[in-house]
Amino acid sequence: MSPPSFSDFATPWALAGFVLVLLLIAYYLRRFRYQSSDFRYPSLSLVKDLPQTAVQRFRHLPSALRWLALTLLVIALARPQRTSSEEKIFTEGIDIVLTLDISTSMAAMDFEPDNRLEAAKKVAADFVDHRTSDRIGLVVFAAHSFTQCPLTLDYRVLKDLMSKVQMGMVEDGTAIGMAIANSVNRLRDSTAKSRVIILLTDGQNNRGELDPITAAHTAAALGIKIYAVGVGTRGMAPYPQQTPFGIRTVQIPVNIDEDMLREIARITHGRYFRATDTKELQQIYDEINRLETSKIEVTHYRRVAELFYPYLALAIACLAVEAILVRTRFRKIP
Repeated sequence: MSPPSFSDFATPWALAGFVLVLLLIAYYLRRFRYQSSDFRYPSLSLVKDLPQTAVQRFRHLPSALRWLALTLLVIALARPQRTSSEEKIFTEGIDIVLTLDISTSMAAMDFEPDNRLEAAKKVAADFVDHRTSDRIGLVVFAAHSFTQCPLTLDYRVLKDLMSKVQMGMVEDGTAIGMAIANSVNRLRDSTAKSRVIILLTDGQNNRGELDPITAAHTAAALGIKIYAVGVGTRGMAPYPQQTPFGIRTVQIPVNIDEDMLREIARITHGRYFRATDTKELQQIYDEINRLETSKIEVTHYRRVAELFYPYLALAIACLAVEAILVRTRFRKIP
């Protein structure tokens, strides 16, 4: 029976009783050392060769039992305990679809480190790192839209698939309406309390069979919120252009249909953001992260088991044995 640590005692101040026990032992040993016999012998030669009896050899046994009993009683008074705890976590996760424009205009170099697409991927990956219990999926689009990663809690797989996204995976164009429709389809059967689409684009809807506003109404009817993010500097932006003599940088106009994106956000009770550089884009995702927080409830359970009973029982047993010994084999002459 190993004693518990100090922090496992309910009344640790009772352990101060050890000082009293030590003082009593010290007094006993000092008294024994200087005590004298009532019998006087003219010479020790008469008794020095006599063999010791069992009572003489174990004459300190009753006292030792008494000190052991007192020590065990001190531990019992301190009430050693074994504490176990557990917690139950209840979460109300959010289902989020990251809808990313991969049209060739995303190659514009007005965002660090390389271009708009690489900046968007990096900031989106950082956003994923800040989520804990939400399912997140990835939809990409240009002239057509497809699901790069379905809703998942495996963020490592999500970020790996995100890193593989590049321009040219589909025909060029900007089908915002179809991208919203595809994202809505990912969330349609979701039972999450909150369902969100983060739509990032740098252009205007010019492809696809579905109008973005109609797609937004469909999302609103299903209770899906859209945060629309327009990316691109204001005015002109540097763009790498392939020529017979290699790649050269030209300036192209930045044309974002902000009125349409604002309307999409309004219809779905979301918000519209404009990012003109990587820092602003990071701040936008940080704000969305704060707006869409998962509800987590933690319930703690604590169980305490009293362990002083064995110490108390052993102390009583020691006292009983000591009482028997001093009244039988170790009985002193009155």
